[in-house]
Amino acid sequence: MRNVADLPLHGGHVPQWLARRMGKLTRLVLKLAVEEYGTRGLLERLSDPVWFQAFNNVIGMDWDSSGSTTVTAGMIKEALWKEELGVKVAGGKGKKSRATPEELKRIASLYDLDPEPYVRTSRLVAKVDTVALQTGYQLYHHVFLLDEEGNWAVIQQGMNKRERMARRFHWFNSETFTLNPHKAIAGLEKEFALNTVSREAKEYQKTLLDVVQESPMKIERELESLKAIANGYRPLVYYKPREPWEKDVIKRYESLGKFELNKRALEFARELSVSNYEEFLLLKGLGPSTLRALSLVLELVYDVHPSWKDPVTHPPDPFKFTYAVGGKDKIPFPIDKPAYDELISFLEELVSKHPKEKALVRNVTKITKNWKFPKWEKRPT
Repeated sequence: MRNVADLPLHGGHVPQWLARRMGKLTRLVLKLAVEEYGTRGLLERLSDPVWFQAFNNVIGMDWDSSGSTTVTAGMIKEALWKEELGVKVAGGKGKKSRATPEELKRIASLYDLDPEPYVRTSRLVAKVDTVALQTGYQLYHHVFLLDEEGNWAVIQQGMNKRERMARRFHWFNSETFTLNPHKAIAGLEKEFALNTVSREAKEYQKTLLDVVQESPMKIERELESLKAIANGYRPLVYYKPREPWEKDVIKRYESLGKFELNKRALEFARELSVSNYEEFLLLKGLGPSTLRALSLVLELVYDVHPSWKDPVTHPPDPFKFTYAVGGKDKIPFPIDKPAYDELISFLEELVSKHPKEKALVRNVTKITKNWKFPKWEKRPT
């Protein structure tokens, strides 16, 4: 059985007394992580929802709220800009996410890297999780981590306002952006998703690139015919209805939103003779509605299908990590300020210790590796 963690949308804020402690603890954990694993190792771990969730809970955030992503990522960004650890963060929540390209250029300049590949990657992963993979979540948070060696990771989050849930997308040094590209996806698994970046969608991608070389007017006529069929019209020629399958397909698309073509985007596709799916996704004006429309045409006219499998992965049971200092919303217990301050003092001393002494601490952690949480204390926030 696969387990998933849901991320309900939570409001509220972090009080100053807790934010100060979170900032100190975040910097200490990051220093130790880079010392132990290097910058690449840190990025690998942050792109793993298991490790990210543990980090989030250790600093005192709720285990299952949408704020666990935004607050933790914000703390990490602030800490890495204050510390010279060989890795920096661009982007953030809402308006801050739109500053990502300029911040990436600044980071690339610090590390003597060409910024353009990373700016393109930032745009592309956002397009994948908004357009190419559709599950009803709209992105509102995007952070891009880049180290001095050119390794990168992305943590972005989308919200579904109707269901009041969030979903987190993790990326790390992806070699492909169009075939199972994610490192992981944390969230509540849905019955289906319009997934055009699955390995099962290779034929779909190839056919779509062929179709968009045709006249946008022709594609629009095909779409309008399908809309008419959905409303009960049955043409005498050209299209043979496949009831009830066709109605099920149309309803599935309608559940994700409207399907309207942006003909200007399709004209760009023809003018530029796009030859791969990455180029297509980066087209100006290509949004979720247009891709839904094209996918519907491919399914019902050309009998070519995307994948409908939701690629969400399975974070571990998060309750194990909530017993460090408590949780902001008092789950499983209120923040224990003395314990929090003692932890900070311990780690401050550890940072200054000799490597042999740190090895002793690593051995101590093995003792607690198999600790199990008390099941009767499992309570969602």
